[in-house]
Amino acid sequence: MQKALSSSLLLSSVTLAQAAAPDLETCLALADAERLACYDEIVKTQQKQRIISERIEVTPQAALVVTAEDTLEPAPIPVATVLQSLWELDEADKRGTFRVRTYHPSYFLPAHYSTAINQQPQSPTREGAEFQENYKKIEAKIQVSLRAKIVEDWLLPNADLWFAYTQTSMWQLWNSQDSSPFRSTDYQPEVIYVIPTLDYFGELPFGWSMQMLQLGFVHQSNGQTEPLSRSWNRFYAAAAFEREQVGFTIKVNKRIPEKENDDDNPDLTDFKGTTQLQLSWLPGRSTAVLTRKMSWDNFSRGSWQLDWTYPVDKEKPDGLRLHLQLFSGYAETLLDYNHRQNSIGLGFMLFNF
Repeated sequence: MQKALSSSLLLSSVTLAQAAAPDLETCLALADAERLACYDEIVKTQQKQRIISERIEVTPQAALVVTAEDTLEPAPIPVATVLQSLWELDEADKRGTFRVRTYHPSYFLPAHYSTAINQQPQSPTREGAEFQENYKKIEAKIQVSLRAKIVEDWLLPNADLWFAYTQTSMWQLWNSQDSSPFRSTDYQPEVIYVIPTLDYFGELPFGWSMQMLQLGFVHQSNGQTEPLSRSWNRFYAAAAFEREQVGFTIKVNKRIPEKENDDDNPDLTDFKGTTQLQLSWLPGRSTAVLTRKMSWDNFSRGSWQLDWTYPVDKEKPDGLRLHLQLFSGYAETLLDYNHRQNSIGLGFMLFNF
C-alpha cells in the first residue's frame, strides 16, 4: 500500500510538472531575455521528470514523498529494513565474511560536559588513586566501533558469527595545564552469534515482530594498572523487536565470576546493572536511541542515555551527522562505574557503513 501510494504521488508530480511547463512555441514568441528564461524552465522540468522516473525505477521499494515545493523527501525507514541490512539476516542480504562494518555508533564529541567529573576513582579492592585536582568538567568523548563477520551460515540457517571491537575514550582535550591527557579509555572486544528469528516466531501481536537473537561474549577493560585498573567478562543474550519505525532491544548480561584478589571491581553490576533496554526511533532523517541500563532489584542505580543524530547535509543522510548525547547515572565509563554524574555531549557521528 505504501509503495503504491508513493509511486502514485511521484507519477502525479510528473503529470503536474508536464502541465505547468511551457512549450517551445510559447518560448519562441517571447523577447530574447524572456525566451532564455522560458528555455531554462523547459530544461528544469525535463530534469525533474527524469529524476522522478529514475526514483521510481531504481528504488521501487523506497517510499518517497513529494512536498508542496516539488522536492523529494525520504519517508521513514522501517527498523526491520535497517536490522536486516546491518546484520544480514536474510539470504539476499549476505555480503560474505571479513568485511569490516560499523557496530555501535562511532562519534567525536569535542564538547562533553559532566556535572561531577570523577577526580579520584575508587573501588573496594583498588583504593588509593591520586586526586586529580586539575581535571576539567568539560572534555571530549570519542568512540570507534567496528565489526566483521567471521563465519557465515553457521549451525542454524542464515545465522552468522561476528567479531566486534569498541573503544571509548574520555579526553581532557581542554585541559592544557595537564597537557590534555586521556582520562579514561575502555577497550571492548566481543564475539556475537546472530540468529534471525522472523521465520521461527512470525508476526507478534500489535504489529510487532522479532527480528533476531544475539548470544555474545564480551571482555571489557580500561588497560590501566592498579589502583585504576577496571575490567570484567560476561556472556549475554539479546532479542531485537521492531514495529515500523520503532525498535526495541533487551539484553541480559551474566558476569563471569573472578577470584577475589583479581577482581578490580567486585560490585560493578550493583551500579552498572545487568539488563539493558533500548528503544530506537527512526522518524526520517533523524535518529533517536534511548538506552536504560539497570538491575531489576535496584532501580535507583544504572543509567539513562539518549543519543540523537541528524545529517549535516540533509541530502546525504549517510554522511557526517550531528550527534547529541545525554547521560545520567553510573558507569559512563568503567573507571566511573560507581560514580554518579549527569553529562551532555555535542559533536559528530563519524561514519556509518
